[in-house]
Amino acid sequence: MADRPYTLLSCSMSLDGYLGGASEQRLMLSNEADFDRVDEVRASCDAILVGATTVRKDNPRLLVRDAPRRRARTAAGLPASPAKVTVTARGDLDPHCNFFTAGDSEKLVYCSTETVASLRRRLGPLATVVDAGHSPRRMRRVGEDLHARGIRRLMVEGGGTVHTQFLTDGLADELQLVVAPFFVGDSRARRFVDDGRYPWCPDHRARLVETRAIGDVVLLRYALSDRFESA
Repeated sequence: MADRPYTLLSCSMSLDGYLGGASEQRLMLSNEADFDRVDEVRASCDAILVGATTVRKDNPRLLVRDAPRRRARTAAGLPASPAKVTVTARGDLDPHCNFFTAGDSEKLVYCSTETVASLRRRLGPLATVVDAGHSPRRMRRVGEDLHARGIRRLMVEGGGTVHTQFLTDGLADELQLVVAPFFVGDSRARRFVDDGRYPWCPDHRARLVETRAIGDVVLLRYALSDRFESA
């Protein structure tokens, strides 16, 4: 198998496993102390990947927030924030969203073969549009292409479809899962992952390597491969 980046999945969910509420309003599942922890993890990575639905719904900036961390990256010859990566099937991305307009780091958009030409016309110089082929091997091809571009540490921040694809394809090395102290209780909301065949099952359990209370939330950190990095 071709090389791929060390891949870390980061997610916050409710006690009943939801990524948010059923409405369009964003549900805050974490707290400021954990946001700062996530910022530290971002600063340690070469790229941050989110799905196109997350780009459309949450409009994230995907930047390192802390000024000393940004300065440390630039002092090391790196951009102030990691590269931004998204994956889209339909190519339905707004060039005015924060993904493209916030920060000066590289932006990469992976899409199906059928949408490459139209998406390149829509985005122009805002991002590099990459042909990711067809869905069965899309995430593996994304990882291989990122590695070829020099990305060695990849942080995947969602959403649920993207997490499902990385996990069911066995492409994740680490999972950092934060659990909020409340229930959503609405099946219309988005769950952490979809149905699928996961490598970690009753006969092959994921290895829990850290639990940490962060205010009123808890971090569960799992090693998902023998590439797990303890630092």
